Amino acid sequence: MTKFEQVQEDLINHPKTWLVTGVAGFIGSNLLEKLLILNQTVIGLDNFATGHKHNLEEVKTEVSEEQWRRFTFLEGDIRNIETCRNAVENVDYVLHQAALGSVPRSINDPITTNEVNISGFMNMLVAAKDEEVKSFTYAASSSTYGDHPALPKVEENIGNPLSPYAVTKYVNELYADVFSRTYDFKTIGLRYFNVFGKRQDPNGAYAAVIPRWTDAMITGNEIFINGDGETSRDFCYIENVIQMNLLAATAEKSSLNNVFNVAVGERTTLNSLFSTIRGALYERGISVENPPIFKDFRVGDVKHSLANIDKAKKLLGYSPKFTLNQGIELATCWYIENSK
Repeated sequence: MTKFEQVQEDLINHPKTWLVTGVAGFIGSNLLEKLLILNQTVIGLDNFATGHKHNLEEVKTEVSEEQWRRFTFLEGDIRNIETCRNAVENVDYVLHQAALGSVPRSINDPITTNEVNISGFMNMLVAAKDEEVKSFTYAASSSTYGDHPALPKVEENIGNPLSPYAVTKYVNELYADVFSRTYDFKTIGLRYFNVFGKRQDPNGAYAAVIPRWTDAMITGNEIFINGDGETSRDFCYIENVIQMNLLAATAEKSSLNNVFNVAVGERTTLNSLFSTIRGALYERGISVENPPIFKDFRVGDVKHSLANIDKAKKLLGYSPKFTLNQGIELATCWYIENSK
């Protein structure tokens, strides 16, 4: 039995109460679905700034009526401390996913990014600490590595941030560390590397590359690649992220007050990614004829990203189950089924 299988079995036998912030978003709604399937009680908080009600409606169709009754939704903003205090009441574990993501968004609007990602994060930290929750697991980011040139990325070695977004996610780690040491408060940061999967929004100016490209290929629209296409990323399917959140939240205290990379440990270029998505669609009867259009390299982005996941394997028992290709196969099916 793997560590993750053991954790799931323990949770089924001994259900807990969880708070998922950003519950109507891509990652939050997938965490909600998994927790409900494990018969957990879940409080969800979201203000629908980037999340969607239809994500929650889809989760409802994926679980039983009894499981859905275990879910309570609170509409509210983490920038309000009282909202955060109400959300954490009688909660065992917090999975803090609420944030304003996107490097370009933070460059265009650094003030709002700071308010949500730093002030909102502080509100959640204080509320969770005062409630004495068992652990506080939060979404960190691979953007924290900044201009550090070494590959693969190792948790202890970071560079200078390259965007306001990266600054906010690094500040989150600093505050979490201070709270852990000052208040003996249990925190774990998860540095996500290019997460993708079902319910990831393909629309909007700040959509991630995989849903944006997949949707464009299905609808016959143009595909744009920033740079020459040799930019590389460590793409991580959502199920691997769910595993890490549950492992982190329930980890022994010795593993807490820590940050971990959440990735697969494999590097894929954008050119290769284009071919992989196109191939997955072709197998399902969708032919993509138009070649990609290359644009200038995007300000604030790093050229290459690759994670070392040894720390998560050793301390948390993390074992990524889904490769990029496996994840693309599953995500492609979802986007075809949900294409408008």
